[in-house]
Amino acid sequence: MPQPDNPQPGAVFTTRTPRVVAARRLQRRRDRDETGRFLAEGPQAVREALAAGAVAELFFTADGLARHGDLVARAGSGAGRASQVDDDALAALAETVQPQGLVAVCAQRDVPLGDALRKAPRLVAVCADIRDPGNAGTVLRTADAAGATAVVFAGDSVDPYNGKAVRASAGSLFHVDVVRARDASAAVAALRAAGLRVLAADGYGEADLFELPDLARPTAWLFGSEAHGLPGALKAQADARVRVPILGGAESLNLAAAAAVCLYASAKALKEPM
Repeated sequence: MPQPDNPQPGAVFTTRTPRVVAARRLQRRRDRDETGRFLAEGPQAVREALAAGAVAELFFTADGLARHGDLVARAGSGAGRASQVDDDALAALAETVQPQGLVAVCAQRDVPLGDALRKAPRLVAVCADIRDPGNAGTVLRTADAAGATAVVFAGDSVDPYNGKAVRASAGSLFHVDVVRARDASAAVAALRAAGLRVLAADGYGEADLFELPDLARPTAWLFGSEAHGLPGALKAQADARVRVPILGGAESLNLAAAAAVCLYASAKALKEPM
């Protein structure tokens, strides 16, 4: 028989406990979209989620409590709740081979594009039709590190709350404005209307990143999928198509590496005295 939804205090949840069952459903995009929640696993993600006030519930094992008791205590004393689970339940909630004893149910972080633009961002990353969750999370992490304050997932991009994307972001998901914009063209038009110069990262672009002037201007960088690049319509909307010069024998850079080079080029220019 299923266990009751509210076990006795001190009870250890199992894979059959209703709250564990409900949380596990968040591994599916449909359930994430319906509930507005997602899973974040491991101490780094949980720490950042707690700092952002995003944790609705924290599941922890005995080992997780022994190693990260401070995080369990913070979750239990906040607006969420902390629930101990057995190792099998934690393994069912986690998507890694060797989970680290903590999985949090978190509220999604979506911010409307208009709200993000009212903060007058100086650096924005736009992921257009990026399908690989590892790439999406890595670009988000890189954008955060470079000082971008918003990351826009435009068009048919992967769900940024996909477990692999959340792990690849290494907590940066909780630091920046996460915007989801189904209409990529409208999103780019809004960025331009807000005064940002729009640059399209393109391996065959006519402009060389090392020779590009005015990188200190507020900028939105467009990044496309590794397999197909940016859609032609978005390239046409950009103020310039910019290539990262290949100085050795490599055929090209992967998406995450190209994004890092472009975003840090802008970050360096933005920090230099005018």
